[in-house]
Amino acid sequence: MNHNLAFDFSVDKDNRTITVKREFAAERSLVWDAYTKSEILDQWWGPKPWNARTKSMDFRDGGTWLYAMVGPGGQEHWSVTNYTKIRPESSFTGTDAFTDSNGTINKDMPQSKWEVSFEEKGDRTEVTILITYDDLAQLEETIKMGFKEGLSIGMEQLDELLPKLKK
Repeated sequence: MNHNLAFDFSVDKDNRTITVKREFAAERSLVWDAYTKSEILDQWWGPKPWNARTKSMDFRDGGTWLYAMVGPGGQEHWSVTNYTKIRPESSFTGTDAFTDSNGTINKDMPQSKWEVSFEEKGDRTEVTILITYDDLAQLEETIKMGFKEGLSIGMEQLDELLPKLKK
């Protein structure tokens, strides 16, 4: 891990939020692509030895990303992001939920709203993710599932991938 890159993960139980701030050593347009193009997301989203496999992605207001986290034994855990507002290379918002392979939401699993913003900081880009839950139990369940550790590993994989993506 590049220890010179800022990483902050904070939980606010009163407001039912998780805030993640993470710097990447790349320009904003490249980091934006890494978060919004399925062919790049599939290379880093999720913790090794798991990897993401996109079934469909329609990155636009009202569009969706349906994908599976695929384990080393072939096990699949499906999720969907429903995009609500996209401001190119600046931010996007959406709702996130666990689903089956057809995108039917599993109401017994946590659901959340994501606000993801991208800020240029010299030769780096800071990504801020604000995740909001309807209730504290869903937030706590997400943390128990290893969300912080999994997201951290995924972001480290993106650190390794970004230099290979530079044009």
